[in-house]
Amino acid sequence: MARAENKETVGPVARMAANLAKRLRLKRGWTQEYLGAQMGFTGAAISAMERLIHPVSDDMLVQLERVLGGGTGMFDDMRELVRLEKLPEQFREYASIEQKAVALWLYANHVVHGLFQTEAYARALIAGGHPEPTPERTEELVVARMDRKKLFDRKPVCEIELILDESVLRRTIGSEDIMREQLLYLAECAQRSNLNLQVLPLDAGLGGKYAGARGELNIVETAAHDHVTYLEIGDESLLITDRPKVSTYMQRYAKIRAQALDPRRSLGFIEELAGVRR
Repeated sequence: MARAENKETVGPVARMAANLAKRLRLKRGWTQEYLGAQMGFTGAAISAMERLIHPVSDDMLVQLERVLGGGTGMFDDMRELVRLEKLPEQFREYASIEQKAVALWLYANHVVHGLFQTEAYARALIAGGHPEPTPERTEELVVARMDRKKLFDRKPVCEIELILDESVLRRTIGSEDIMREQLLYLAECAQRSNLNLQVLPLDAGLGGKYAGARGELNIVETAAHDHVTYLEIGDESLLITDRPKVSTYMQRYAKIRAQALDPRRSLGFIEELAGVRR
């Protein structure tokens, strides 16, 4: 059941969508039940949306455009903004940059990078956080995280490099079954022509120089061919555009890559952990 306190977390674009939908419904003299029937939702779902108890969903915006939009595209225009509003506040600016990126260079050393998480893995990870989110908020965040994957099939293509610390692959999240599914999904992603996936082994520091010691990295080449770095620690984030600083992070990423297993060995290692015979 939707919670009344959700009203406090509904963003301004979702509020605008709900208010506009209500005004257009009333202008037509329609009940919530009638509008819901036209859209494929219940009257209760329309009521929850209008009262901001349950934020408007992407599917609902699609149907609002079809039924009430009149070809204007106004509800379609809100879809990306509403999706961004459902993300954690500190992540929203980066999320918008990520979806328009020409290239991404990513290093994760605690959990699987969000772009590459399965739904079950993401749900277990998010639900187990602290403070513990409500079931409704958990589902919002899972849907938003899965929505980021459209970047994989975007045209023009985004070139992506992902380096995962071996500890990430050995850390079971949720259950053994969930983790095996996650490993198999990573192996599937590694087959993509626009993706380079590598593993930084646990023995990378044996020589005394462990390039990944300072934590995760997200480096983006933007559509304007500028480079930015995104860092996230706990619930805080930092978006770095200063060129000398970004250059330092890019050099650090290159050193991490140099210490990682090559893509072929990395794929074999992931498949071995997943129990797949090569």
